[in-house]
Formats: sequence, C-alpha cells, structure tokens
Amino acid sequence: MGTLTLRLPDDKHDRLKSLAAHRKVSINKLMEELSTQALAEFDSEVRFRAFASVGRSEKGLDLLDKLDRHFKSK
Repeated sequence: MGTLTLRLPDDKHDRLKSLAAHRKVSINKLMEELSTQALAEFDSEVRFRAFASVGRSEKGLDLLDKLDRHFKSK
C-alpha cells in the first residue's frame, strides 16, 4: 500500500474533516472513496473514447446509458 502526502489549504482540510465526520469515516477512508470515484469516472471516459474511436457508437451509447442509470440511482 502506498502513502501519499497531500498539502491543502487549511480551510479545505477543515471542510474535508467535517465531511469525513459527517460520513462517519476517517479522512483517509474519505480520500480513498473519492479517489475510487474519480478513477471510475476516468476509466468510463477512457472506455467510451475507445469505443468511439473504432466506430462502435452503439457500445458508447450503451455505456453512457449505464452511467446515467448509475448516477440517477444515487
């Protein structure tokens, strides 16, 4: 497991601490969850662009539909 040191403005750090407390998780767990979400969004975009680049528009549109359903269910 890697370690990451992150420098943030104090106000942003305080807000992240508040968010973590609100979710009843540690700041470490919060950052892990947020990074997982960001990576999932990036992976989806990469897959969509790959489908689009080879002319498989139906696959790309299907992927967008899945993303819409996922975010609407939250």
